[in-house]
Amino acid sequence: MGVKISKLVAGKPLRLEDIAGRAVGLDAFNVLYQFITTIRQPDGTPLRDREGKVTSHLSGVFYRTASLLEMGIRPAYVFDGSPPKLKARIIEERRAARALAETEWHEAVVAGDMKKALTKASQSSRLEKGMVTEAQELLGSMGVPWMTAPGEGEAQMSHMARTGDVWAGASQDFDAVLFGAPKLVRNLTLSGRRRLPSGHYVDVSPELVTLADVLSSLEVTREQLVDMAVLMGTDFNEGVKGIGPKKSLALIKRFGDLEGIAAEGSVAVPQEFEEVRRIFLEPDVTEDYELVWSGPDEEEVRRIMCDRHGFSVDRIDTVIARVRRAGSSRAQSSLDSWG
Repeated sequence: MGVKISKLVAGKPLRLEDIAGRAVGLDAFNVLYQFITTIRQPDGTPLRDREGKVTSHLSGVFYRTASLLEMGIRPAYVFDGSPPKLKARIIEERRAARALAETEWHEAVVAGDMKKALTKASQSSRLEKGMVTEAQELLGSMGVPWMTAPGEGEAQMSHMARTGDVWAGASQDFDAVLFGAPKLVRNLTLSGRRRLPSGHYVDVSPELVTLADVLSSLEVTREQLVDMAVLMGTDFNEGVKGIGPKKSLALIKRFGDLEGIAAEGSVAVPQEFEEVRRIFLEPDVTEDYELVWSGPDEEEVRRIMCDRHGFSVDRIDTVIARVRRAGSSRAQSSLDSWG
């Protein structure tokens, strides 16, 4: 879900061609949820194989990752590890919301309301452990690096961007900015026409959000930005009722920080604010990872996609061939530049 600061943060248009040759860290769970939410039939049914197993996530990961590789972009997927204890509340709320949405989805199908069915089906999307494991297996077969973070995936992704191991982090959420990612790419895996849960389509283009621009435009420090998030509400705490982006900014500019706001006394600052601050400013990250991109193992990709789930061999082979040709062309261009 992430913190709601989009009304205060303006991204700059970004062409995918501008990222060619660069490594980008992807918030893997964010990406997988995009696929299982949007890759559905008109009645909301996810893509399934002959045995009824959901394959929306595999379809999305394979085709979108292949497209990025073909464009010369080097994706590195970062999966969530153990969530902070403060996230238990939001996890339970999401679980309850998905269960309710699933009930309403089936009721809408029976009633013949396909528009509502699609919306509720998307809201009921859940990422099972087996889906995650299989997505990781597929990425490995495609020669794409992935890792599991010790804590929040966005925190690890942001750390990798700060150290320069990747050029930017990629996620729909703005939490990466709070975690200190110097650059955040939004809509990287959603560029083009995107189907909303309502069934309508919108044009989506990549955009670049930089931490420096955000802090400069708002005239705050990163620490103050985190304090603003605490007031609005994050995945780790409930916000203060009635306080949105503009009001939180005004309060922080007036009082400086949460301690100043609490001392003034008119706003009930969340009691757990110091722990939430630590999650964002001192996140649990690791240096134990290696980013290596290799060519796809065609036989293994076919085994996962075609033998196991019935995807078309011809279509899968066509995509793999395009990825290999693109990789060969870039390698030859690199050699030619040294001639």
